[in-house]
Order: sequence, then C-alpha cells, then structure tokens
Amino acid sequence: MAGGKERVLKRRISSVQSTKKITRAMELIAATRVAKAQERANQARPYAEQITGVIQDLAEGGAEVDHPLLRQVENPQRVAFVVITSDRGLAGAYNSSVIRAAEREVQALRAEGGDYSLILIGKKAEGYFRFRGYRIDASFNGMSDRPTFDDARRVADEVSELFVSGVVDQVELVYTRFLSLASQRVAVRRFLPLQTRERETGGEALAGFEFEPSPEGVLANLLPRYVEARLFAALLDAAASEHAARQRAMKAATDNAEELITKLSREMNRARQDAITTEIMEIVGGAEALRADKGAPDDLLLDHLFAEHLFPERLAAEHTTPR
Repeated sequence: MAGGKERVLKRRISSVQSTKKITRAMELIAATRVAKAQERANQARPYAEQITGVIQDLAEGGAEVDHPLLRQVENPQRVAFVVITSDRGLAGAYNSSVIRAAEREVQALRAEGGDYSLILIGKKAEGYFRFRGYRIDASFNGMSDRPTFDDARRVADEVSELFVSGVVDQVELVYTRFLSLASQRVAVRRFLPLQTRERETGGEALAGFEFEPSPEGVLANLLPRYVEARLFAALLDAAASEHAARQRAMKAATDNAEELITKLSREMNRARQDAITTEIMEIVGGAEALRADKGAPDDLLLDHLFAEHLFPERLAAEHTTPR
C-alpha cells in the first residue's frame, strides 16, 4: 500500500509541475503584453483628452448645435449597456467583476420599469448573458486582446445608430479602468448623450479663436470622432487591465503550485519512510521468529536458509575452514 501511495504522489507531483510551467509561461507573456498595452493606452490618451477639451470649450463657449448625439431625454426608459470583457479566461476576477456590475445595472433598470439593450464586447460577456437568456442586440469578439481604432469605430457606429435612431434613450459604458499595474477598477459611466458643462462667463473660452466654417460646424464634425476616441480609450484601458489581471492570476497560480509541490513532496517522503520502516519491521520480525525456533530439530533447514541469506560470507567461511 505504501509503495502504491508513493507512485500516486509521484504522478500528482509531475502533473502539478507541468501545470506550474504553463502558468509561469502565461505569467511572463501577460507581463510582456501588459507593458505594451499600457504604452498604447498612454499614447492614445492625449488625443482623447485634447478632443474632449476642444468639445468642452466649444460647448461652454456658447456653440449651440442641435446634434442627435446631444439629444437629452429627461426620463430615459430604455438604456443600452456597452459591456467590455475579454475573449479568454484565466484572468482572475476581471471578467466576473465587469459582468456583475453590468447585471446589477440591468436588474436595477428593470426593477424601475425600464428596458435594456446589451452591446457586448468579448466572448465572456456574450457567453454569460446568452446562457442566462438576456436579450443581446450586438456582440463583438476578437478585439479585446489588442483593440484597434477600426474596432472602436465599428462599435461606435453600432452604438451611435441605436441612440440616434431613438431605439435607446441613454447609453452606459461598463468596463475596467486601468489605474496601475496593481490597481484596476470597474467603471460604469455615461456614454451617450454626451455631457457638457456650462460656464457662467460663456464665450471666454473662445476668445481669440476663429472657427471655420463656424463653432457649431466644428462641434458637429467633432462629436462622432469624440465618440470613437472615447470608446477606443475605454478598449485600451480594458485591454491593459485584462493583461494585468491575468499576470496576477497566473503568478498566484504558480505560487500555489509551488506550495502544493512542497506539500506533496513531504507527503511522499513520509510514505517512503513508512514503507522502509514497514520492510525493516517485517525483516526483524521474521528474524526474531526464526531465532526463536532455531533450537527445534525440524527447523534446521530454515536456520541454514536464514543464515545463507543474511550472512553468506560467514557461512562460506565455515564451509572452507580446515579440519
């Protein structure tokens, strides 16, 4: 039994060691990708911030545009949720946190008598909501790992069409903000209609600037680009957060595998020691039994066999001693 247990433990240790190699490799890959994703997010952020600043200055400076993307509904009855998750798992609580946040928003909206629309990015969100019978109006896969601006444009066109056509009254963006390598936070933010701030001293922001053809024309042309830029920034943040979460998850898995290997190795050593002790006890018990019966005439042959196996050199010397 001890030998069988030792073989089982050896197989388990070998299996855990193979798993550890895989998780370690995935950790290193995620560490490389999160650095690149963070760099891309940092490079795209100035454009998004600049176009946001220009639109705010135009809106605060008195430019009035009757644009569909600025359509305000006092009591929105149907809200669309753009949920950004990943296509792959093994990223800890990254996907589940975003999905739970989106599901809470949907349930709260339905409790108030409203309706919802789901625009899902990533296979994890699609699989979750489809399995539970939620209505999905659009889904996009294959872009969560390394999103491009064309990907953001495709999603932005779909979302803008739903809002402009009046199918939905409001759009919420649910994704994970990348704060640092050690910190990411789920965010639920208003996406459409675009929110602008009003300044009491309207017009001062545009002092010294001339716009062609007009401030209203510039604002109308920038609004679609602003939607794409903001969505692209969210996709890049989500990608960096995904890789950071996967790196942490794989590091934890590697550490757990190391601890399990140490535990199983100790257990195997104990099993080996038990097997050796059992064998020694059996030999000693057999020797004691033979020694106890050594004086019996019927056991002379057993004594000879016992001496032949345990003390072959002594027996050979006795046979070669001259008379």
